[in-house]
Amino acid sequence: MKSVLEVKNLNVRFNENAIIKDVSFEVNQGDILAVIGPNGAGKTVLFKTLLGLISYEGQIQWQEGIKIGYVPQTLAIEKDLPVSVLEFLKFKNAPMSEIYEALEAVGFLKSSGENNSHHLRHHLLNNKLGNLSGGELQRVLIAYAILGHPNVLLFDEPTSGVDIGGEETIYSLIEKLHQKQGLTTLLISHDLNIIYRYASNVLCLNKRKICYGPPKEILTPKALEELYGTEIGIYAHKH
Repeated sequence: MKSVLEVKNLNVRFNENAIIKDVSFEVNQGDILAVIGPNGAGKTVLFKTLLGLISYEGQIQWQEGIKIGYVPQTLAIEKDLPVSVLEFLKFKNAPMSEIYEALEAVGFLKSSGENNSHHLRHHLLNNKLGNLSGGELQRVLIAYAILGHPNVLLFDEPTSGVDIGGEETIYSLIEKLHQKQGLTTLLISHDLNIIYRYASNVLCLNKRKICYGPPKEILTPKALEELYGTEIGIYAHKH
């Protein structure tokens, strides 16, 4: 399997504070890597470092020519922000055909006849971002991330700000994009059921690497207790 990302001895410090300590892992093409850990463990810092936004020591080696899409935790958007869905998506300078394609990929458009399709497009595209529900906004952020056809998608807690009913839909969408477009996916999540279902590998992070590997093998009660610093009542996953 071809390696898409290799991280060796990664260290990140803010002033004198070590945020990430000596972390190494690898992601292969087509993998879904879940990153888990308590709040303040360095998960978002890890993603921003992988994106080249934060200085570091160690080695981050992306496959040559790789294109990366990033979906942040849901944006806090003012209700009166005068930016429509279309205006937001146009920031990527993608042709309209690609914008429609991305919106269809995230489930906003249905190819159920040209007239109906245009009506749906018009209705959604002119909606202001501030008027969208949490789930709708998250889909728009995902559509924005897949414009330009990336090979890798990074999701920072993709269901943050999404109501419980919509969480399953967002993860199903991520899985569909992963399969249909052959994407390699890295995601930060707190939902162990989702991780068991979708992840190829898990990186347990609490400033340092606590465990790494297939979830069925490494997510033991002992590892989770070490990761979260307390007994969290996790039971053995049944397959």
